[in-house]
Amino acid sequence: MVNLYGPMIYRWARTAGLQSADSADVVQEVFRAVAMYIADLDADRPTEGFRGWLWTIARSKLMDHFRARAGAPATGEEALEQTVAHEPELREPDDLKTPSPDVAMVHRVLLAIRPDFDDTTWEAFWQMAVQNRTAAEAADSLEMSRSAVRQAKYRVLKRLRQELSGA
Repeated sequence: MVNLYGPMIYRWARTAGLQSADSADVVQEVFRAVAMYIADLDADRPTEGFRGWLWTIARSKLMDHFRARAGAPATGEEALEQTVAHEPELREPDDLKTPSPDVAMVHRVLLAIRPDFDDTTWEAFWQMAVQNRTAAEAADSLEMSRSAVRQAKYRVLKRLRQELSGA
């Protein structure tokens, strides 16, 4: 999970204006909160999803960071108003609004699931999905049936979608 979502959270922190070390600290705090509250995640809310939930936690941790940096007291209405006045506007990242996941995340997931498939299945998927070869071309080069090539591509893509959706 850290390898998959850590770079995305780090990018959110850097986009919010944090330095590298502070961004790394925020990533660590986000994953600490995820570990504590993962059981509370309502995966049945498709409008938010795992990435939306993760952004909610990240936003909270970013706000905590800015509050601590400003030295604002943690309580009191006046202190809250002062803190909010000095915090940057944290907008929802564009990658939450875009239906397709970013390319870097897909690459990390592909690397993570690669060991779960035999070489022939992976090569059939790779030729069709990445190299844009037809089922006939991939089948000929791998000495497989066209149906087996399409099935291999389907199995890898299904697993990729599962991993990206957090299922």
